[in-house]
Amino acid sequence: MNLGALYKREMRSYFSTPLAYVFIVIFLMLAGIFTFYIGGFLPRGQADLEPFFTWHPWLYLFLAPALGMRLWAEERKTGTFELLMTLPVSMGSAILGKFLAAWSMMGISLALTFPIWITVNVLGNPDNGVVAAGYLGSLLMAGAYLAVSACVSATTRNQVIAFVVSLVLCFAFQLLSFPLILDLFRPWLPGAAISFMATLGFLQHFESIIRGVVDFRDVLYFITFIGLWLYAGAWAVDHHRS
Repeated sequence: MNLGALYKREMRSYFSTPLAYVFIVIFLMLAGIFTFYIGGFLPRGQADLEPFFTWHPWLYLFLAPALGMRLWAEERKTGTFELLMTLPVSMGSAILGKFLAAWSMMGISLALTFPIWITVNVLGNPDNGVVAAGYLGSLLMAGAYLAVSACVSATTRNQVIAFVVSLVLCFAFQLLSFPLILDLFRPWLPGAAISFMATLGFLQHFESIIRGVVDFRDVLYFITFIGLWLYAGAWAVDHHRS
């Protein structure tokens, strides 16, 4: 069983139950509420999707752990973890197959928000390059949140614990860019350490991309972050298997 077969297995598991449809509907509903009611998309009178993308970190803060908590915890709880590990599949394929399937679910949900992109083009003349960058940044951030959740899920068989711990960790990385948090450490840490802490936060890199500045360093940050957490998740899975 290779990566493609595992990916298809996971995608079928999503759409063979109401899970995929419930997740997509909840994502679209919350995205619409935050964009039009809280973000004031129409009253702003500006042809951009800033109110839409601004709230995505907070959407993913809850939805990514909700989707990722089951990736490995459910396998261990139902006893299919041992069956999966006896199949002729490498650890890398198992980790990537599950992660990519869950990330695809996030991507499908994000892609289904295309009517708002059409709406802003009908109402005005937006910079579609900036909008495309916003979608890229949103997808990368979703992957970062999901990688954390997948790693935590690999350490426990309890999905509730996986959800709570993932949420706390994602929230911590989200807050690292906040001046209020950085100010708490300024009296004890040198300026270089504070600057390094700020670069570890999600928001700094995400906000740069949604402004249309697709810096290679920001993209590399998210890819590296995802890779490190998937590696940690692979170690956890291998530990339980052995």
